[in-house]
Amino acid sequence: MPPMNKKKQGKVCRDCHRVVEGENCVICGTTNLSDDWSGYLVIIDPENSDVAKRMNIKLPGRYALKVR
Repeated sequence: MPPMNKKKQGKVCRDCHRVVEGENCVICGTTNLSDDWSGYLVIIDPENSDVAKRMNIKLPGRYALKVR
């Protein structure tokens, strides 16, 4: 079986853990981004998500669990 070639989705904001496409976070507006992250999380309904509440996520979107 060939090795899996996983490509990360993009950079992640170090402040709010949001996965971003460009060079700044659409939530925070910061340019404090990292390529070194792990754990992919998709929040659809933050108001009813225990994980979103624990991570202090208020908006739906793609997030990283751990950012270095």
